[in-house]
Amino acid sequence: MEGADLAGKILSTWLTLVLSLILLPSAFGVSLGISELYMKILVKTLEWATIRIEKGTPKESVLKNSASVGIIQRDESPMEKGLSGLRGRDFELSDVFYFSKKGFEAIVEDEVTQRFSSEELVSWNLLTRTNVNFQYISPRLTMVWVLGVLVRYCVLLPLRVTLAFIGISLLVIGTTLVGQLPDGSIKSWLSELVHLTCCRICVRSLSGTIHYHNKQYRPRKGGICVANHTSPIDVLILATDGCYAMVGQVHGGLMGIIQRAMVKACPHVWFERSEMKDRHLVTKRLKEHVADKKKLPILIFPEGTCINNTSVMMFKKGSFEIGGTIYPVAMKYNPQFGDAFWNSSKYNMVSYLLRIMTSWAIVCDVWYMPSMTKEEGEDAVQFANRVKSAIAVQGGLTELPWDGGLKRAKVKDTFKEEQQKNYSKMIVGNGCLNSESD
Repeated sequence: MEGADLAGKILSTWLTLVLSLILLPSAFGVSLGISELYMKILVKTLEWATIRIEKGTPKESVLKNSASVGIIQRDESPMEKGLSGLRGRDFELSDVFYFSKKGFEAIVEDEVTQRFSSEELVSWNLLTRTNVNFQYISPRLTMVWVLGVLVRYCVLLPLRVTLAFIGISLLVIGTTLVGQLPDGSIKSWLSELVHLTCCRICVRSLSGTIHYHNKQYRPRKGGICVANHTSPIDVLILATDGCYAMVGQVHGGLMGIIQRAMVKACPHVWFERSEMKDRHLVTKRLKEHVADKKKLPILIFPEGTCINNTSVMMFKKGSFEIGGTIYPVAMKYNPQFGDAFWNSSKYNMVSYLLRIMTSWAIVCDVWYMPSMTKEEGEDAVQFANRVKSAIAVQGGLTELPWDGGLKRAKVKDTFKEEQQKNYSKMIVGNGCLNSESD
């Protein structure tokens, strides 16, 4: 009995501390300064570790590591210019060298697949994502690394799991209860309160530090919020500062329970798997939602997949065919404190959540941007590219034209055919010139 009493006292003390120091402040959107103190200690520790690594690492090793990045000197000139120095006016066998060179470049270091792996760090952050055993450089650094492992797994992980469980439970219970109320202003107000409160608790479960910029441009009701996509927690990051109507596919299991509870309190747009393939049906339902200016703004990630926090890839045009006002949002995570990128082809959701819950913290900057609308004579693709460019510039991200679907699918035949057509036009064009000169 004494053991059971001791365990009960420890559990009650633990829950009391969590409730009073973290749960209640996060629910009301206030801070007691604990997270700020934690971040200051963390920054000082990482700076000290970087200095120790620089002192203990041989210069040859540093040069070797730095040389491993960007090993290909790329020539971004168009095909016509690239072939001009290798060929005459007609087809020549030497043209093969140009295409072989481009093929080798793509195999060794293409600019697409490297966007689906974790972002490279400038300095080690005392986590495991490195190919060098920095923790063995000095005894003191080894002790700090071991202490960090104990803190992350024995203190932070139980605390974060507790907060996440409370936040998700409150979300399911709260939205289910609010869903029983008749439609009206009271139901909408309570729904937004429940969503904001529970999302703030869940962000605290990740030791999240979010910096919001230009709040005067926050998305408004009846509009569409589009953002670059790095992780499933992007939704939590944005929903901590405002409520959105989510768009997505119906899931089973725990995610399905959460979806069914949320849609009772708020008009989220969930689709069955068969419906997601019908683009016209999706567009129709989204247009109906946007037409009602009393409904929350729709949150959409036009890339359709997670990119590694360094780039913005092609925006699907469907989000820009709906009409209405687009509210762009740029998001950029700080990789020094934790890797927020979800490589879904490598990690399942459970292992991914374990990785971010055992990282130091999730630090993110969010920039709200002025609203944008389709200009006269502009089609959906051009509009999507214009919004994508604005987000890339604001977030300091690399803009790429490639479809994020290449993460799991092969290159479309249309891309190959386009290059073949360009080459054939060069050959045909030279043939015409030769015939005219003859």
